[in-house]
Amino acid sequence: MATKSYILGAARRPFTTFDQDWKLICLLCTELPSLEKGTAVEVTRPDGTRAIDATFTIQPGATWGDGRPLATRDVLFTWEVGRHPLSGVTNAQLFSKDIVGITAVDDKTFTVHWDKYRCSYDSINDLLVLPEHLERPVFEADPSQYRNRTLYDTDRTNPGLYFGPYRISRVESGAYVVLEPNPTWWGDKPGFNRIVVRTIENTSAMEANLLSGEVDYVAGEVGLSIEQALAFEKRHGQRFRVVYQPGLFFEHIDLNLDNGILADVRVRRALLTAIDRDAISRQLFGGKQPVAHTGVNPLDRFYSEDFTRYPFDPAAAARLLEEAGWTELRGGIRHDAAGRRLSLEFQSTAGNRTRELVQQVLQEQWRKAGVEVRINNQPARVLFGETMRERKFPAMAMFAWLSAPENIPRTILHSTMIPTPENGFSGQNYVGFRDAETDRIIDDLEVTCGEAEARPLWTRLQQIYAEQLPALPLYFRSDSYIMPPWLDGVRPTGHQYPSTLWIEQWRSK
Repeated sequence: MATKSYILGAARRPFTTFDQDWKLICLLCTELPSLEKGTAVEVTRPDGTRAIDATFTIQPGATWGDGRPLATRDVLFTWEVGRHPLSGVTNAQLFSKDIVGITAVDDKTFTVHWDKYRCSYDSINDLLVLPEHLERPVFEADPSQYRNRTLYDTDRTNPGLYFGPYRISRVESGAYVVLEPNPTWWGDKPGFNRIVVRTIENTSAMEANLLSGEVDYVAGEVGLSIEQALAFEKRHGQRFRVVYQPGLFFEHIDLNLDNGILADVRVRRALLTAIDRDAISRQLFGGKQPVAHTGVNPLDRFYSEDFTRYPFDPAAAARLLEEAGWTELRGGIRHDAAGRRLSLEFQSTAGNRTRELVQQVLQEQWRKAGVEVRINNQPARVLFGETMRERKFPAMAMFAWLSAPENIPRTILHSTMIPTPENGFSGQNYVGFRDAETDRIIDDLEVTCGEAEARPLWTRLQQIYAEQLPALPLYFRSDSYIMPPWLDGVRPTGHQYPSTLWIEQWRSK
């Protein structure tokens, strides 16, 4: 998913996004709507709900790569696709509930009607516009299959799909994507006539290709792990510029809470207590990737210290497992009174050397606690394309969430975001977490704008996460950017929105 975002950042633009300084800005729009300027207005819905309408204007020069102007009809079509119950978009909540309507003011201006008064009324980061003139026939043919038959999958080099500084001109699946300048781009002229993004899923092979000159630059968003970068810099720092960017990258283990073993919170707490996360951070990452206790990063202004922690304590882990009924040891593995073996399948992205190393450490530490862990990794395109999205992972899956500053975690924690066949597997609550208080806090955070009022809600949310452990927090990641000395203009963001959103600023010195 990070790779897709990275590539499309060069070829498309969101209406709004967070920049490198973590400020909300317009990219595809001309100006953020504002209550003070009258481009946002407070309204009362027919049912008496206090709400807000926000008006956006599309960049006047925005044009699809086939010459068709990007217009409000594209916005209306995008909303139509997003709110269809079978379309399977990731953030269905935005389209089906949050936005109750979109009105076209003219060809370049539209008004978003929010369902309620929202602090983030000026943010439509996830409204990623689609070309109505190309995609409507595909969508109308079968909305339930649209996500698999969109032209972005079946006709990837169609210039009409793109409106950024570059367009995708060639795709070799599993090998590379070629980007070439988009002649209809309205902004600054990009600095390179051709950019090739290569697919190298094995991080060891990535380093070898960098040294051989087969690749010029390894992007931090999807590139070398921190320990590889540190070792690489020691050996080859004179040839490359290495930039380390701490950010909102949360490495964790999703737990399938429908699994009978993991449904017991005592088992979840025992699993976390049985691993030495401080040693992993220190020994594997040189302390550059600090231990995580919840999904909120200390870099976030709403981070709290007031929550339960689970330090490494093998004796406490044993007590928790005993309390949960895993009392009998046979061959070093715990069993319950019914003779069930305490055995869990553990998945992650195949070929990622760091994750595979961490898995081995965790497997050994859990083995000492009497927990058998069977590693069954999958290629990223399989793990994220089907296994996680359709909740087919049997027990545990390790990966990272990338988030925006002060991101309210609706899509991963709200009970309405659990993917099911009925909702087209939309949402990212892969763990199946259901908690009424969490749902209420998330709903309240969206309408609580003052920092003093919002802080207690954020604190309680972190407390619930630490108490319930829907996932096992591991560490907050830092990304490493390996650049040649001649490359200028690349600015890491430290959040989920990629550096390629400003790729037209990249230059050769």
